[in-house]
Amino acid sequence: MTDAPTRAQRFAALIGPAARNAGYDGYGSGARLARDAGMSESSVSRMLKGQGIPDLEFWAPLCDTVGVELSDLLAEMGIPLESLRTLSETKQSQVGSRSITPAELADRVGIHDPIGREMLAATIERLKRLEDQDAADETGDDHGGTAARI
Repeated sequence: MTDAPTRAQRFAALIGPAARNAGYDGYGSGARLARDAGMSESSVSRMLKGQGIPDLEFWAPLCDTVGVELSDLLAEMGIPLESLRTLSETKQSQVGSRSITPAELADRVGIHDPIGREMLAATIERLKRLEDQDAADETGDDHGGTAARI
């Protein structure tokens, strides 16, 4: 009996061949792919080996780089596109609307794997920090150099 492929293996099975078809093959291809998608070389290496999945923030740039539709990647990862559309169409300004937690978002889009839920929550927190930093930059509120902002 064969075990079902992991999410990371399914991710690699879709992205790996697309990367090769897009010219990311041979010596230095991982470094080029990492640079072009804005990822680290180690993340690309783990991803292509089916040992890890990049943070959600890299999925769209990665898809653009290798020529895969983001909707196809979401489908392969078991994230129904309809669920994301429903969430994006909901306006916070609607009467009675409220923010939802990362756990609620994971439930709504059908992410039940504990690691996937942790990745989603971590990505949301990172994006919130980046938004806060952008807002601070716009107001001139600078509390240190690059190292202080990381």
